[in-house]
Amino acid sequence: MLCECNCGIVVRTDGRRIAKIRGDKQHPASRGYTCNKALRLDHYQNDRNRLTSPLRRRADGGYEEIDWDTAIDEIAAGFARIRDDHGGDKVFYYGGGGQGNHLGGAYSGAFLRAIGSRYRSNALAQEKTGEHWVDRQLYGGHTRGEFEHAEVAVFVGKNPWMSQSFPRARVVLQEIAKDPGRSMVVIDPVVTDTAKLADYHLRVRPGTDAWCLAALAAVLVTENLCDEAFLAAHVTGVEPVRAALRDVPIAEYAARCGVDEALLRAAARRIGTAASVSVFEDLGVQQAPNSTLCSYLDKLLWILTGNFAKPGAQHLHSSFAPLFAASGVGRTPVTGSPIIAGLVPSNVVPQEILTDHPDRLRGMIVESSNPAHSVADSAAVRAALESLELLVVIDVAMTETARLAHYVLPAASQFEKPEATFFNLEFPHNTFQLRHPIFAPLPGTLPEPEIWARLVRALGVVDDDALRPLRRAAEEGLDAYAEAFLAAVAGDPALGRVLPYVLYETLGPTLGEGMAGAAALWGLAQKTAMAYPDAVRRAGHADGNALFEAILAGRSGITFSEHDYAEDFDLITHDDRRIALEIPELLTDLAALRTAPVTLTSAEYPLVLSAGERRAFTANDILRDPSWRTRDVDGALRISAADAERIGLVDGGRARISTAAGSAEATVEVSDAMQPGHVSLPNGYGLDHLDADGRSHTPGVAPNALTSTDWRDAYAGTPWHKHVPARVEAVRASAQAPGAGAGSTGAGAAGGAG
Repeated sequence: MLCECNCGIVVRTDGRRIAKIRGDKQHPASRGYTCNKALRLDHYQNDRNRLTSPLRRRADGGYEEIDWDTAIDEIAAGFARIRDDHGGDKVFYYGGGGQGNHLGGAYSGAFLRAIGSRYRSNALAQEKTGEHWVDRQLYGGHTRGEFEHAEVAVFVGKNPWMSQSFPRARVVLQEIAKDPGRSMVVIDPVVTDTAKLADYHLRVRPGTDAWCLAALAAVLVTENLCDEAFLAAHVTGVEPVRAALRDVPIAEYAARCGVDEALLRAAARRIGTAASVSVFEDLGVQQAPNSTLCSYLDKLLWILTGNFAKPGAQHLHSSFAPLFAASGVGRTPVTGSPIIAGLVPSNVVPQEILTDHPDRLRGMIVESSNPAHSVADSAAVRAALESLELLVVIDVAMTETARLAHYVLPAASQFEKPEATFFNLEFPHNTFQLRHPIFAPLPGTLPEPEIWARLVRALGVVDDDALRPLRRAAEEGLDAYAEAFLAAVAGDPALGRVLPYVLYETLGPTLGEGMAGAAALWGLAQKTAMAYPDAVRRAGHADGNALFEAILAGRSGITFSEHDYAEDFDLITHDDRRIALEIPELLTDLAALRTAPVTLTSAEYPLVLSAGERRAFTANDILRDPSWRTRDVDGALRISAADAERIGLVDGGRARISTAAGSAEATVEVSDAMQPGHVSLPNGYGLDHLDADGRSHTPGVAPNALTSTDWRDAYAGTPWHKHVPARVEAVRASAQAPGAGAGSTGAGAAGGAG
């Protein structure tokens, strides 16, 4: 439930407690696999900090409990007032569901469209929009590697041993490592658990991935390792890319990135001669300099070698619900920043608020997200949120963002309502699971679909008389409902603007006790069946209604599409169904690497900080109760032995880490995994939590006290969390207050990497 795999689990309950958790062997994707994060989910479900009443901020800054009717009426009126006075586009939405729990967010669109809201963002805008921008131009969709069957697996800034992210990750990694006929290539400055299994660990200097990837692709071209038949049949724009790569000085770039040229060439040859290759890029490059260029270059590795539309290679895939909007690139109203896939870059949000510009954002709804903790430069984010005319937070806990809100609405947990994830990314078999509730909502809380429905009702945008025919049809069955739904939407455009609300109000009541929130899946099932008719039928579902019924009945999840490999080409959205390889802007950036600096550090900040490393006991901020961690309880600062000796640090000692944005103190872990000049802090720490005695404590460092909104990718605005110039100093024992724990000071003390 805590990463994009969303492994199926079986739970045993004891009252309202999850007493035992194991992997679900019947789940079609995970097949019984799970990790330690899923096994700690009762810390989320029964966190003593859960909210149980709507809250309204008082004039003195404190909060008072109010009833739901009052909260809904006042919130709807407040956003309507912003709409009427300044325009609905001044209301901003951040979120869309918690990690792996997206169904509630599907209902937000009805209210947002009703008030005219246009701008939104979420965590994907901190990670994936640069890659999405590249994907849209190359072939139009998202790709995923078939690692289970790949002869060569390539991981770029990715440690799947810890972060998982594809089905049965550790099992697959071990299978690759043990098979002499298969190989693993890892590009990472850190000796990660995955890198320890690799046949080729290209241990680049921090931030130099682009030079390494350019050199790898250049070897493929200059040593004639490209699949010419594939390129001729399925790819356009090859020659400009080939010419650009021939100009790459391979030996020079190997030296720049700190990788032995012979090792780099050997890795490229292994990729170029393999029968199948799968590639996975992740935050190590997506939140670092040249991130969009890196996304382009690592895709060249599998495109040039023809590793597409065959077993063990890279694939486009079906989608049950789009994670990104289909629209192209727009611009934000104040800063003119790029809006890719409908998402405003998270880093620019404070600048879109803290201004006297007439089009500035004035109101905000945050749903199951925590930007005051997860977005760069927490101080700036907090100042922006505090300046809003109206801030409403929907969440299960009093998060750092909720503490700034005018209203806080308590949501039911992911186990108290029907829930699902739209991280459905596999090929040829793609799966979907509707998770049924195992508890009734905690008293005082409501599922998000009901919250959104009440807000829509308060606006009065739908006449209840228009819904009565649909309610009658829903009682007759799905076929009658489908016919009535199409007629109603065609005859009343107002219904079309609030479709999730219509489904919830009319189909929802027929789905059984506590299951109304699943109604939106009916519409998504119809779209899926129309988009991939053969693949859906091949998976055993005759039409959209049959697919929806299977989803409701399939407690362990279902396969919703089954593609033939040749159909991969049909998923390319270009009219000619060919990959368009040339992206002129990025070829210009590739040429510019010759003179670009390989480091952004300085005499004042000589080290590179990776803020937000995935570790065994990090789980974003969905697990706020720190007692789930049995190791690394304070989230240590990892540093090389050479740097520790130079600075005067010892393992278990204390250090102060400073950046241009702020400073923090942390416990030191001297680690052979880190190379000189590189330090790291984990994600998921620095969260405020009340213990059993009601005392507040904040273990660990909040990394976004140390990051900057100005350090971001030029194309997508994604932050450079993994490449923050920093300084580390020893903290003398006498300088530390008795009993002081790890924590942050300075401008962004309350932030953190979400």
